[in-house]
Amino acid sequence: MQRRLLIACTPALLMQRPAWALNLTESDANAGIRAALERGAHAAVSLLGRQDGYLGNPLVKIEPPGYLKDAAKLLRSTGQGKRLDELVTAMNRAAEAAVPVAKPLLVKAVKDMSVEDGLKILRGGDDSVTTFFADKTRDPLYAQFLPIVTKATEKVSLADKYNAVAKKASSFGLMRGEEANIQQYVTGKALDGLYRIIGEEEKKIRRDPVGTGSAILKKVFGNL
Repeated sequence: MQRRLLIACTPALLMQRPAWALNLTESDANAGIRAALERGAHAAVSLLGRQDGYLGNPLVKIEPPGYLKDAAKLLRSTGQGKRLDELVTAMNRAAEAAVPVAKPLLVKAVKDMSVEDGLKILRGGDDSVTTFFADKTRDPLYAQFLPIVTKATEKVSLADKYNAVAKKASSFGLMRGEEANIQQYVTGKALDGLYRIIGEEEKKIRRDPVGTGSAILKKVFGNL
């Protein structure tokens, strides 16, 4: 017999909702959470893993690191604006090329989700799904993204010159570590963008579970 998931609800929610609206079985809750996770993962990979997925999306577009961004006006005034634009395009194209490899790990994270993970997501805020994926997949995805990003950015000569200058600046404490290498910087930003889009999809589900067209998402998130 399925246990009822009243534990997933706070006292405030219990006061706001009638008891029947919170009468979810563990099986229902588990299925709803997994559906939300899968929807967010698929939406993010589909949106970002294509041309202009990053470059054409102001939410996740990867801009030059701080040092290079500050020097952008000088570069443009000396006729190097085109090279800077090429680097920005290369950074975003690198992220777009890397994202599709994320799908298997994201799917595995969903399959391996524990009961405790599920309760955290159900009781969490708008970023609980994002936090779940970041905790479970960021390190292994970073390792998978970095070679792809490196291959894509090494075609742009400004990348090597940036790394050389950034390395010296970092040694004097003038630049944060993650910005001292263009490939590492882009890899981190690519992952930030991936989790950002997963988070946007999660917010949509929580705001309008009925609009998802999914019966299980409506049943689980609609009751919260």
